[in-house]
Amino acid sequence: MTQTQPMDHPIEAQRFVRLGAIALALSGVMFFLYPAVRPWHDESTVAGAVSSMSSDAWVVAHLLAMLALILMPLGMLALSGLLARSRGGGLALVATVIMWLGAGLTLPYYGAEDFALHAIAHEVSSGATLDLLGLVEAIRFGAVAATTFAVGLILLGVGGVLAAMSIWRTAILPRFSGVPLAIGLVLLIPQFYLPGWARIAHGVLVAIGLVWLAVALWTSRPDGTRQFRSTPEERHADTTPFRSEQARVGRNG
Repeated sequence: MTQTQPMDHPIEAQRFVRLGAIALALSGVMFFLYPAVRPWHDESTVAGAVSSMSSDAWVVAHLLAMLALILMPLGMLALSGLLARSRGGGLALVATVIMWLGAGLTLPYYGAEDFALHAIAHEVSSGATLDLLGLVEAIRFGAVAATTFAVGLILLGVGGVLAAMSIWRTAILPRFSGVPLAIGLVLLIPQFYLPGWARIAHGVLVAIGLVWLAVALWTSRPDGTRQFRSTPEERHADTTPFRSEQARVGRNG
């Protein structure tokens, strides 16, 4: 496995980290828009399934979900690069790889939801005689499709937890900046069994987690420190070396 290289050039490093922050923020916006834009009808009925799946909003919403899944691991690359020299650097790299694999396994399923179900529902709305609900079940719950999708979602949750642990260990970023995202990713599977409003709320949680992490990355320094310290203890830690040097000079003087 290729190791993430520590960032030695401050200007390039800052640009890389901020590009990653932008990717995470955009991913967060799209994770929110996915359930917010998606039509919510009773898809256990033919009328409800046709209303939801044949609409343009269905296509846009699932496309936003796919883009969010692509952008999130790209943003995680910046996190692993920033933490590369710290004791949590290896864990951050593992989290990035796991999330990349998870996103890759979930994308085909979202593609089928987006394009295949939309095309079938559109044909039914145009008068074609098709067993819409039977086809929807076959596409969604086929053994390979359902298994790869579930494994991908589990990997995303594992990657989110590992990323939060790496952030907590290093304290380069605010310790809690990875926690909301980890919670949101762990809940990816359970939220599919909730009503539409709850899934929108889950989208808000994931969006908050990604934007929070994006802001933390944006305000970090290329040398692996933060521009702003959030607690008195952290601010005191920044001045401790200077005070120690003052004391040493005073003793020698």
